[in-house]
Amino acid sequence: MNYQKLAFTDAIKKLQEENGSRSAYENMEKRSIVDGLTENEIGFISERDSFYMASYGENEYPYIQHRGGPIGFIKVIDDKTIGIVDFSGNRQYISLGNISNNNKVALFLMSYPQRARLKIYAHAKIVELKDNEELYNALKPSDYKFRPERMILFEIQAYDWNCPQHITPRFTKEDVEMAFQPQKEYIAKLENTIKELEEKLAQKSK
Repeated sequence: MNYQKLAFTDAIKKLQEENGSRSAYENMEKRSIVDGLTENEIGFISERDSFYMASYGENEYPYIQHRGGPIGFIKVIDDKTIGIVDFSGNRQYISLGNISNNNKVALFLMSYPQRARLKIYAHAKIVELKDNEELYNALKPSDYKFRPERMILFEIQAYDWNCPQHITPRFTKEDVEMAFQPQKEYIAKLENTIKELEEKLAQKSK
């Protein structure tokens, strides 16, 4: 796998040459060979609750879709394959239609608190539920209410990490509640102590 070699077309290389960055990126291409996902990428993917997917339509326009679910709904099958259960949604089927005609997709996985983004080139493969029960059992999220329509596998062709520049840290409600939980517990402890002291003073004043 070599993300730069796949991403940098002749037109892109020409622009890099014109703008003085080709030499640096040429060296990067030579060093950017990896053999599948590492533990770092696997851990990152397994902790995501959403991703963005770009596909290419017969109308010759790209289409970007947001996919979400519970944390861990993106399953790592092996170091070159990830997959999801395709939940029932608005039933427009734009991404599915695009994939049926051109299976090449690009994925963006974001962590706003960590200011990190993993970009992936992949070949998407649609798998019907009835065709592989074992795969469905491996992909389906636990403790989450959903209606499955099919499964989608992503055969990874290349991946790379983007720099954190201009990624604004954002936190979920759960992140904020977890961060403030020690403070809430401390306040509750102080309130109980005050209540006990007030009760003792009230008993002494009788």
